[in-house]
Amino acid sequence: MSDFLGEIIGTMLLIILGNGVNAGVTLKKSYAESGGWIVITIGWGLAVTLGIYAVGRISGAHLNPAVTLGFAFSGAHKWTEVLPYISGQLIGAILGATIVWLHYLPHWGKANEAASQLGVFATGPAVDSKWSNLLSELIGTFVLVAGLMTIGANEFTEGLNPLVVGVLIVAIGMSLGGTTGYAINPARDLGPRIAHFILPIKGKGDSNWSYSWIPIVGPILGGVLGALMYQWMFEGVTSPVLYVSLVLTFGVIGMAVKENGAKA
Repeated sequence: MSDFLGEIIGTMLLIILGNGVNAGVTLKKSYAESGGWIVITIGWGLAVTLGIYAVGRISGAHLNPAVTLGFAFSGAHKWTEVLPYISGQLIGAILGATIVWLHYLPHWGKANEAASQLGVFATGPAVDSKWSNLLSELIGTFVLVAGLMTIGANEFTEGLNPLVVGVLIVAIGMSLGGTTGYAINPARDLGPRIAHFILPIKGKGDSNWSYSWIPIVGPILGGVLGALMYQWMFEGVTSPVLYVSLVLTFGVIGMAVKENGAKA
């Protein structure tokens, strides 16, 4: 199996289980309805774990463009493989979201608000504050990618790494996910958002494209910064991209503070 196909399958499994738990907790008439945030975060942690177990030996199971780009900028992944990986991740995410739609077919339109149905597929802010939302995604993905590199630097019993990564996802979700729904993965948000836009979902509303850039830009910047900061702190390696990432990050912080100061 090729790396490209591995990323399709792994990301598809990630979205089936991740968006699946969103659907179970959100949609009316589901036995899991109102299961709450803890169920969602654990569900996503298990989704990532099983996605890695499925294709980790094939492609390394990035399942996330922010991880792929972070690893590429740090030299841990070949640039020639970036486009196939990201393409596979996006295709897998669209396929996974479509399978979730099919699985819950009788539940769409059952007194579910349009915004809730979109929430099954894509992320959105708890408080609409664009620069702060961008910063949240940046911070969450920074922790993710730096955490992945830290986990990779440690020796675990064979086969345990995916489970440790799943714990990391749960921790990020519980601690940092309440602001934006923690996409921390451009493919995880964009792929299902495209599926929501295309599929004939009963009672669906707008796909909220005006927000869609945030779970793309934030994770990419956070992922690159996380990888390069890890390199600098633990390996003593720096690059011009690190300084650019830091400048952009401080710019986002400044805009978030200004935005919320103005609202106060």
